[in-house]
Amino acid sequence: MTQETIAQIMQDIFRDIFDQPSLVITRETSAKDIEDWDSLSHVNIVVAAEKAFKVTFALGELKSLNNVGDMYDLIQKKLSHA
Repeated sequence: MTQETIAQIMQDIFRDIFDQPSLVITRETSAKDIEDWDSLSHVNIVVAAEKAFKVTFALGELKSLNNVGDMYDLIQKKLSHA
């Protein structure tokens, strides 16, 4: 799966979770960039990504994520090892 495809799926997840149809995320987007991004929405993002990509994240992996791009990279890494 390409980074572009991962980005599009994640874009849809973010729009759904934050209920903002026009929300645009980039690789650099982080929690400080989205007003409603709190711990609960973070969990919802992780769960939605796990379902969408059929992967499982370890707690240690999630702690190392600094922005959306890090999540894209982690998803792509997991998909390439599946």
